[in-house]
Amino acid sequence: MEKLIQITSGRGPLECQWVVSKVLKTFLEEVKNNNIDHEIIHRENGDVNMTVKSVSILLKGKNVKEFLKTWLGSICWEGKSTFRKLHKRSKWFIGIFEIENPETINFSEKDIRFQTTRSQGSGGQNVNKVNTAVRAIHIPTNESVFVQDTRSQLNNKKLSVIRLKERVMNVYIQQLENRMKETWNQHLQVERGNPVRTFSGTDFKNTYHDKSFKKQRNNLKNELKNSNDLN
Repeated sequence: MEKLIQITSGRGPLECQWVVSKVLKTFLEEVKNNNIDHEIIHRENGDVNMTVKSVSILLKGKNVKEFLKTWLGSICWEGKSTFRKLHKRSKWFIGIFEIENPETINFSEKDIRFQTTRSQGSGGQNVNKVNTAVRAIHIPTNESVFVQDTRSQLNNKKLSVIRLKERVMNVYIQQLENRMKETWNQHLQVERGNPVRTFSGTDFKNTYHDKSFKKQRNNLKNELKNSNDLN
């Protein structure tokens, strides 16, 4: 399963950008502990060093959906600002949201239509008389490339596949970036109240408590197993 999420400070001040950087570190630690693969797709650094405005992460793994239940929503940090020590505010909010993932482009050479033609421009008799140039068209996206680098039709065909794949992948990346911008606009004002997690202090202590009773169930299972072994 794949999920694309964004951790964002919204329109929050510098303090919120600092919170994003701290949450990101904790989030990735838990991702690793839950055997979930991740890839940072986009990162926008904050206004000062060691802060982050937003970061988009692609998560892959069997337990992604269950894992995100304890993260998606507003995140609160309770503490005094180190940037503005006289500031009275003591609660700062950021958000973690899921980005609707555009349909993944599956690139396959079976979806390519090749056209051969004479190379354009000067280059001698072979260029003008033999169909060595290749146009490759990716049918699902209608993206195309034209290659006439060499005098070999076969070599030009190989090059066209490589360049076409790069172009198609760029289309997919652009879709993700557009989706991220849409999500960013939707969540410029991060929702406050009822945070899914709360952190406190400059040491960023996590006050979240797992309410799924998963640990308790596992402990009971182990106790029963040990009891049966003794009997």
